[in-house]
Amino acid sequence: MRNALPEKIEAGRLLTGPYGSDASFGPYGCFNIQGPCGSALVIMATAGFDTGWEHVSVSTPRRPPNWQEMCFVKDLFWADDECVMQLHPPKSEYVNNHPHCLHLWKPTRATIPRPPAILVGNADRRALGTLA
Repeated sequence: MRNALPEKIEAGRLLTGPYGSDASFGPYGCFNIQGPCGSALVIMATAGFDTGWEHVSVSTPRRPPNWQEMCFVKDLFWADDECVMQLHPPKSEYVNNHPHCLHLWKPTRATIPRPPAILVGNADRRALGTLA
């Protein structure tokens, strides 16, 4: 996770209240910012010091965040070369405190395993529309 946040997110940091923090908290805290698709995003970032996980939750007022919004938030909190993930746990472990919230996770004590790129698609044809 980045040590310092981009100004656009730092400007949206909640400074008071139960989730209030200041820049001395680094990338951790609660933030309200405008997302890339026109919706307000509420972002909560928590430290992985005691759990072994970096975590960022993202919610919007009326719907779950979309892929573009999740990529936008990933890029705000982590470097381009860092791998983070969204998880689909067993239903018996579901926790749903907000109907429109998704999460990004990164373990701090392990590397996220990834399948070979060929299982996702042909890496030589990265751009959409080049499959013809």
